[in-house]
Amino acid sequence: MFGLIVQWVATPARNPRLFRNFVRQDFLGQFSAATAGAFWLFITPILHILIYSFVFSYIFRLREIAEFGEAQFVIFLIIGYLPWFACAEAVSKSTNLLLEKAPLITKVVFPVQIIPVVGTLVPYLTHGVGFGVLLAYMALTGHLSWAWLLLPLVFALQFLFTMGLVAVLSALCVFLRDLQQIVSLAVTLWFFLTPIIYPITLIESEFIRGLYLLNPMHSFINLYREIILLGEFSAPQLGIACASALASWLLGGWLFMRIRHAFGDVL
Repeated sequence: MFGLIVQWVATPARNPRLFRNFVRQDFLGQFSAATAGAFWLFITPILHILIYSFVFSYIFRLREIAEFGEAQFVIFLIIGYLPWFACAEAVSKSTNLLLEKAPLITKVVFPVQIIPVVGTLVPYLTHGVGFGVLLAYMALTGHLSWAWLLLPLVFALQFLFTMGLVAVLSALCVFLRDLQQIVSLAVTLWFFLTPIIYPITLIESEFIRGLYLLNPMHSFINLYREIILLGEFSAPQLGIACASALASWLLGGWLFMRIRHAFGDVL
């Protein structure tokens, strides 16, 4: 088991040229046939944010979030939405990662475990651009604090958490093709069970609020908001983020490495 985990962890470092080529190909491939090109990096999240902002700010009249320093709802929404979108896109696309690369996997000998790593990194690079713009805006409006030093750690932990899920789902979808539809529905449900478009204080039941701690994305999203808007962070939620990230990354990678030899026979 330990040997498989070591191979999983060390894959990008042991195959740097292959890793860079895969990342470059997948990242640029998103815009190769698009007229607007890389502008979709900004257009897509902005459109989503405008829609949700209109619905919740003007229809449901959620204006300010008191528990986050009277932050405007639109800012509250964006801080949660951009990191979520990176995770959701990576997980949603994971079901086709190995299926799309089937001709390559069956004909060329290479470390196939590099595929879920790249499949996770590209969405995070894509949506990391928008998140960087948001941080620049928040810094200029006076929210910069020492706590921001933790943002790269939280982002890295979320990335590792997502990579573990991508590894598991991409591997299982080789054998269980129905997972494609299940994952699509699960991501939608997961979105509404994570306090992204609403503050958790809207939930009156203390018991149900406690259940939200079982959702790692709740901890990640809440950490972003606490750090950016309040200049502080919750130690228990940081602990949950660390534990869930490491467990997902290592166990997901181990499972992928354990069954990767069967991919060629099924694909």
